[in-house]
Amino acid sequence: MKIYCDVSVKEFEFWAGARDTVKYLTEEDLDMIESVLEDLYPDGMSETDLNDLFWFEEDTIAEWLGYENFEEIMERDE
Repeated sequence: MKIYCDVSVKEFEFWAGARDTVKYLTEEDLDMIESVLEDLYPDGMSETDLNDLFWFEEDTIAEWLGYENFEEIMERDE
């Protein structure tokens, strides 16, 4: 059985490695990422797909935000 819900990226409860990625992102970053995801996935995506994107595709997320790689995002907080 599949259960779908409508939740913003900012309110989503990430787990495992994705949680480590999100801790470096601002609310503005998450809003921008959500906008990109809405364009790329107009029918939505599963919780697992969203979590895996934040866990394994850090550099893709960084590029959406205008960075070369995720390390640049991590360094901005130092």
